[in-house]
Amino acid sequence: MTNESPAATRIASLDILRGVVILLMMLDHVRERFYMHTRTGDPMFESIDPDLFITRYLTHLCAPIFIFLAGLSAWLYAHPAKGQYRSPTEFLFKRGLVIVLIELVLYYLVWADSFPSFLFLQVLWAIGLCMIGLSLACRLNYWWVGALGLLIVFGHDLLGPIDFEPGGPGYVLWTLLHDPGDLGQVGGLTINVSYPALPWFGVILLGYFAGPLYAQSVSTPRRRKALLALGTSCLVLLLLLRGLNLYGEALPWSAGETPVETVMSFLNFTKYPPSLDFLLITLGIGLVLLARFESIPERNRLLGAIQDFGSVPLFIYVVHLYVLLAAYSVLFLMFGPTHGERFGLSNVAWIWVGTAALVLAHYPIARAFASYKHREKRNKPWLSYF
Repeated sequence: MTNESPAATRIASLDILRGVVILLMMLDHVRERFYMHTRTGDPMFESIDPDLFITRYLTHLCAPIFIFLAGLSAWLYAHPAKGQYRSPTEFLFKRGLVIVLIELVLYYLVWADSFPSFLFLQVLWAIGLCMIGLSLACRLNYWWVGALGLLIVFGHDLLGPIDFEPGGPGYVLWTLLHDPGDLGQVGGLTINVSYPALPWFGVILLGYFAGPLYAQSVSTPRRRKALLALGTSCLVLLLLLRGLNLYGEALPWSAGETPVETVMSFLNFTKYPPSLDFLLITLGIGLVLLARFESIPERNRLLGAIQDFGSVPLFIYVVHLYVLLAAYSVLFLMFGPTHGERFGLSNVAWIWVGTAALVLAHYPIARAFASYKHREKRNKPWLSYF
């Protein structure tokens, strides 16, 4: 959800990966807006159909990769390709506040029609808090940043048994950090934390720690080899931990009646908060994709279009939510409630069709704004926030 500084040279592979995740995020939001009549659960329900499982599972890549790239981008800001080190503290702090405000105001308005008495603190909230935390943590020794990130990502599952009663001492802080739940009410509005910040803070620290892979002194083949090795290591470790049900996920897997059910059980991880297994598979896939995108042809129109989406992620994030809200309102007026009190799509295939239409509708917008941003960013620093 982040971009490099206005003065930085953009790295195509990072923007392409962001673009891929933006498209998956659109898929997730189409599902949330038009398929709300079928809940998926966390971890996902055993009874869920495979097509919905796969659709939901692909979107798991969004938050971990966004936040990891936010940390990596912070390192790139601090170490511009042509220039001396500059502290990212002020930029990260301001950007974090802006993203939190977007969550509190714009995102609430999107869902006010469905949950008028709830304010959900979700992924933008987590990203904003992580950026604010990184604005301080980046002052630490580089190796301490990496060690703290590893400690949080690999160790936070041990905190699962810790619990606080609502209204008791420590409950609010623990809800913000680790256990999702309701914080309380403000003016009749129930505040719910869906994305506790602590595990995601570990992810942004690891992203910052990975930044030197993109230093000028690192050759493309060397970086590609390192990314592939890191991604593969994450996936191999996942197979070991998950295969033996050793650690990293509270819900053990079990053999199902069919091979598909067995695979679904094996891959069914907790997202709220993200378990170690959840982070290993999503970040592992993300690192492998980054390695792959290092060697893409320079003139690939499809990847060029995806790159346009990835170079203006926050702008597209905000715009597409309101487009979805408008589309839902129109379809509700045309067809009325089809699932309870809501309009909903009849099957999962329509989620993909709707996503394709959404992507095509937004591509000219993304391309135009990306062109404007890259042309004007030196004169208009506020564009770096989008």
